[in-house]
Amino acid sequence: MTNIPPPAEELRLLDWELHQLESRRTQLLRRRAWLLGVLHAAGPAGPPPRPAGPPGPGAAPPSAQNVLLTLGGVLLTIAAIAFTVVSWGHLGIGGRGAVLGAVTLVALGAPALLLRRSLRSTAEAVAGLALALTVLDAYALRYLALPDMDALAYAAGTSAVLATLWAGYGLLLGGLRLPLPTAVATAQLPLVLWAGAVQAGDHAMTAALLVTAAFDTALALWTTVRSVRIVALAGGCALGLWGAASAGWLSSLATDPTAAARAGVLLLFAALIALVAAWRAKEPQVATGAACAGGLLTVAAVGGVLRSALPAAWAVPGYLVCGIVLLAVVRIALPRPVRRGLAAASAAAQGLAALWALPVTAMALLAPVGWATRPWSSAPQDARAALLTELPLPHPLLAPLALALIAGTLLVAPGLLGVPVGGPGPAASRLGAVADPLGAASGPLGGAVRNLARYGAPALVWAAVVALPTGLGLPYAVGVSAQVMVVAALLAVVGRAVSGGQALLAAVLALVSSVSVAFLALATETATLAALGALTALFLAVCVKLTLRPRRAPAGAAVLTACAALTYATAFACAAGAAGGLRPGHVGLVTLAVPALAACAAARLGRHHLTLPVEIMAAASGTLAVALTVGHAPTFALALALAGLIAAGTALRPDRHPVAYASGALFLLAGWVRLAAWEVTTPEAYTLPATVPALFIGLLRRRRDPEVSSWTAYGPGLAATLLPSLAAAWGDPHWQRPLLLGVAALALTLAGARHRLRAPLVLGGVVLALDALHELAPYIVQVTGALPRWLPPALAGLLLLAVGATYEQRLRDARRFRNALGRMH
Repeated sequence: MTNIPPPAEELRLLDWELHQLESRRTQLLRRRAWLLGVLHAAGPAGPPPRPAGPPGPGAAPPSAQNVLLTLGGVLLTIAAIAFTVVSWGHLGIGGRGAVLGAVTLVALGAPALLLRRSLRSTAEAVAGLALALTVLDAYALRYLALPDMDALAYAAGTSAVLATLWAGYGLLLGGLRLPLPTAVATAQLPLVLWAGAVQAGDHAMTAALLVTAAFDTALALWTTVRSVRIVALAGGCALGLWGAASAGWLSSLATDPTAAARAGVLLLFAALIALVAAWRAKEPQVATGAACAGGLLTVAAVGGVLRSALPAAWAVPGYLVCGIVLLAVVRIALPRPVRRGLAAASAAAQGLAALWALPVTAMALLAPVGWATRPWSSAPQDARAALLTELPLPHPLLAPLALALIAGTLLVAPGLLGVPVGGPGPAASRLGAVADPLGAASGPLGGAVRNLARYGAPALVWAAVVALPTGLGLPYAVGVSAQVMVVAALLAVVGRAVSGGQALLAAVLALVSSVSVAFLALATETATLAALGALTALFLAVCVKLTLRPRRAPAGAAVLTACAALTYATAFACAAGAAGGLRPGHVGLVTLAVPALAACAAARLGRHHLTLPVEIMAAASGTLAVALTVGHAPTFALALALAGLIAAGTALRPDRHPVAYASGALFLLAGWVRLAAWEVTTPEAYTLPATVPALFIGLLRRRRDPEVSSWTAYGPGLAATLLPSLAAAWGDPHWQRPLLLGVAALALTLAGARHRLRAPLVLGGVVLALDALHELAPYIVQVTGALPRWLPPALAGLLLLAVGATYEQRLRDARRFRNALGRMH
């Protein structure tokens, strides 16, 4: 809070502050005068110091000269163009040639003189004008002397001549920076324009693009001029990508081995350019990227030939084989970045093939979900028909074959690359010293290779096995059995695995496969019971095995297996009840056995890390079981009571006492449902079973902690009965309920006043007052009707006058009443 001083005090403070400021100003002025005297005595040794700040408007930065010269050169170029295009016709042939030749020669020769005078920026501007004039000379020559020549052919020849002349001009005048990169940029055009002029085919145009890209690559690798290297690099990348894309398009359109071979030669030429660039590049990242591009182009070239020779369905496997074979070049004596790039190209080819094959596995896993809408309808003919949809490949057996090839490659890749799967260590170091062609025994690359071999290969093997029954078109029963066996094999890995990552991966894959086979088995009753029973037994067995060895058991895998076991046990109980012809309510009662057993298992586990997941799944299973009994009230009440009994048993454990609240709520709901089934409409029958335990619990809590408020201890229990009874009394035409409610409210009010408890006093008094008002309301209405119309307002006015006259006394009484309530508990 801010305290404002009195005016006199504030005025004194302001005067003191002003006095301080004047003293400081006088001191600074004296110091300034002394400094000026010292400077005058020293003489004109230099310009006076200037205050710090931005330069004045007269200060021109060095770049202003370049801007002005550039603008001047641009204006002269525009003027020359205008003269050539507009005013050309006013001169004769000799005059035209003389003017253009003279101006061009002067413009070409002037930079030499300007460089001798160290006017580099001016020389650059004039050189730019000279280059533009040579283009105008070429245009004029075409317009006058060669009007019938093909435009593209003339442009091709002119661009080649101009590029040569500008290159020689730039080499002759080494101080100029503009001619050489301009010559390189112009050199991109001759071959492409020539191919267009002679109407060459797609292969010739692609060859022209790639030859130009090869020229640019060579220039970028061997030149020392930075500007030339940048332009050549940009041109090589652009034309190389264009040519490689065109060659790939031609390869994809090839319908016979000859056409595919022609396109393959172009792709190999593009790959050669990329590999040479990778070999000569100094930066390892650039070399690796170029080698990766070269490897992919090689795969596309050879794979395109195989695609044209093999059936259409084998196109992707053909490319995959080429990508796998490419991995063998890491053993060749090549620079390490090149080998890394080729290995990356092989990985990319295999990754694309995996993306082509994985949709079959995805369909085999997801398509059986459709049986949820038609359970126990009929057994399909085979595993392929059981998917209820068409597969994305005409020959689905190729998908598991491709996945198996990739998995096998991932398994042998660490040995091929010299990376031990077991991770770093003495043995790994010895192996890496023997053979490590990529330098991958340690570092991120080695870790990535190890992870792919350790986790990627098993996942791909699983994907291939899952897609195999669909690809082979096995009978339905055999397909379901095969999927269950896959789950069993994965769970066996979980039970034996020591590594947490491998166990978790196997558990996740087993869970995914089990969900798929559970839906797949919904086609027939026998398959459903058999599959769910087998899945329950398998997951439960692995969970028990992991629990018996807690020191070695991976926590994540144990949690997944426990949750899956309870889920499938619940599903099996529901399916068994439905197969036995039970009604949904009775099925729910049967299913309650699962949460009961789970609660017993959780009590047995104690403080194990599986206790909480088991209890959560038990609660979910119990909720489902109770929900199945909603359609029949007596069964619903019984299910709630049984669930409350299970919760009460859990609440007996020292660390689960709060579950008693849920148990009480379930018992209360069970009683309410049973009363509703008996068609009981008296509200006290519903409220008293909740009030009595609540008051008993509140009494126990007050004995343990006397400082607990009466609202916390008794308020919820009293309100649970008093408020519904008061609402019922206001609508009850008889006298028994209001009388009993009034007596109970009076007793509560007296008890609250006697024991100084705020909750019974307030609740009892309010209910008593409202109940009395309800009973007196008819008589008040009758009296009000018998009195004159002016009397009620007059009485109200007198009451207000009395209260106003004794307002202070009434206020003191209200404060005393509030203090009295505040002293109560």
